Amino acid sequence: MKKILSFDIDQTLNIAKTPIPDEIAQLLINCLDYFEICPISGQKFDQFLIQIVNPMLKNGVTTEQLTHLHLFVAQGTQYYRYTSTQPNEHPTPSATTATKSSDNPSYDEQCWHKVYDFPFSDKQVSEISHALETAAKELGYWEVDKLKEGDKIIENRHTLVAYSALGQKAETEAKYAWDPDHKKREKIVKRAKEIAPNYSYSIGGTTTIDVVPEGVDKSFGMTHLMEELNVEKSNILYFGDMTQPGGNDYPVVEMGIETISVRSHEDTAYALRGILGVLDKKS
Repeated sequence: MKKILSFDIDQTLNIAKTPIPDEIAQLLINCLDYFEICPISGQKFDQFLIQIVNPMLKNGVTTEQLTHLHLFVAQGTQYYRYTSTQPNEHPTPSATTATKSSDNPSYDEQCWHKVYDFPFSDKQVSEISHALETAAKELGYWEVDKLKEGDKIIENRHTLVAYSALGQKAETEAKYAWDPDHKKREKIVKRAKEIAPNYSYSIGGTTTIDVVPEGVDKSFGMTHLMEELNVEKSNILYFGDMTQPGGNDYPVVEMGIETISVRSHEDTAYALRGILGVLDKKS
């Protein structure tokens, strides 16, 4: 029996870097009545709130249901869960999300509790950033002229360093068009790995390369997920769009966790409707 539904985010639950659609939000809310829901992605905590939590609040998720939503941030090198009271240490509310929600007055953003994290050292961040920038410049993919104001190509996410070729704020169409076959990023990864070999580079989303210490990828996050939630591999069903070798979901496949490969959030919605349909008939 599956106890956990775990998801990649970009192109699995949404159009890359956008809030999940209302249909996905409602399906996830319904799934919270049956499963622990565990998105895992290279994105930072604020993006999880913007892309997943806020749309679910808009669609009526309760604070009780949110206690069954587990956010495995930065490929699972950080883990947040919602509690009924504010913890002693909590994430700083972002400028882009409200601490209180008009959709659910009992919701308080400061009740997200950081269970663990595994931060980079300044030296590691410097080594990775240098390798990514050098590789991108040598290959002609350092496109700072295309960045929007205040955006950046390389971002330190505390436990992960991310290269986003056009920045986080670029238009979705431009992101999809930049590297649809992953060839540009494969070249960057190959060269960066030569410069800084002691790190793991994975391709995700539309323009992104996520970098963590060697051996720290989604398998690291999923291993900690199993430890924190006291479940086995057989209890988990994972959804991802990059399950091919070299994709950032492939380490989950290699672990032997049952995986559904999707091409878009429409595929995910189709699968979730089927799962909920079976469960509704049994209840």
